[in-house]
Amino acid sequence: MARNIADLLGKDADYLLKHQSKTISKDQLQVPSPDFVDKVFAQSNRSIPVLRNLQALYGTGRLANTGFVSILPIDQGIEHSAGASFAKNPIYFDPENIVKLAIEGGCNGVATTFGALAMVARKYAHKIPLIVKINHNELLTYPNKADQIMFGSIEDAWNMGAAAVGATIYFGSDNATRQIIEVSKAFERAHQLGMATILWCYTRNNAFKKDGVDYHVSADLTGQANHLGVTIQADIIKQKLAETNGGYKMLNTGGSSYGKLDERIYTELTSDHPIDLCRYQVLNCYNGRAGLISSGGESKGASDLADAVRTAVINKRAGGTGLISGRKAFQRPMKEGVEILNAIQDIYLDKSIDLA
Repeated sequence: MARNIADLLGKDADYLLKHQSKTISKDQLQVPSPDFVDKVFAQSNRSIPVLRNLQALYGTGRLANTGFVSILPIDQGIEHSAGASFAKNPIYFDPENIVKLAIEGGCNGVATTFGALAMVARKYAHKIPLIVKINHNELLTYPNKADQIMFGSIEDAWNMGAAAVGATIYFGSDNATRQIIEVSKAFERAHQLGMATILWCYTRNNAFKKDGVDYHVSADLTGQANHLGVTIQADIIKQKLAETNGGYKMLNTGGSSYGKLDERIYTELTSDHPIDLCRYQVLNCYNGRAGLISSGGESKGASDLADAVRTAVINKRAGGTGLISGRKAFQRPMKEGVEILNAIQDIYLDKSIDLA
């Protein structure tokens, strides 16, 4: 196991597996554990039905009762168009195959659209936790625009037996204020009905790219997006892995003013190491009380397995809760998709890979 992981990580193996964080001590974090729901959420305002559904999510699949989660998300049929997403593997036009991949792949839950889950809910709601993605960026309006809109009601998700709902907010976008209001109301209703909540905390603004650097994956901006997400009581935060830092600094140059920053974000709370950048994201999730799951990212072909393992190692060693990986799994034959999902889960099952 260890040799195989080292082989997949290549020249970065020691850099990632032996790193010890000197920013935020691991002792300050609420780290994933078999009793995570009891340890964290039983102290909160979450109702008994919410606790039951959170436990169902944490207690399903190959990572059951470890405190970690592996979730299969497939909403790309709307977000990226069905043809572009499923042309590589047309079986996933059929939503039953989406659920089958999650079950065969040993996932804790499957997140997809209202329509997909509604079509198979009666057959699968009691077999794997269903997570209804309630809003999307529809990609048919011309010209294309980035805006998350609601596709159904919380009551509909509850009626199909969903254990949780998921939503996206484009923090920093022109539509962020409306999205925050819509999603916070939806999450309040979901909690009232006993469902858990998962928030895709994405940053989105053309100004977040400058001089060839994409600050949409900057630790300081994504960390603040996470902090806004837990403020509207998301139980789990989905975030892209931080690849850089200094978004606030970039946006406060040339006489411009944006947000507020403290130099200690960059000198004490983070370093340039990817594990420390991810730990800052965890810190902004109430020190890990709301679990941070990292996005698996796009499928690049031959490097997918190594990329997925790398992301899982960074997330786990930073104090994260798991991975939510879709395209790397479903844009290939199902057997290979299962192997990718299992490889991710093996990182979280490997006790030799510890907190940095």
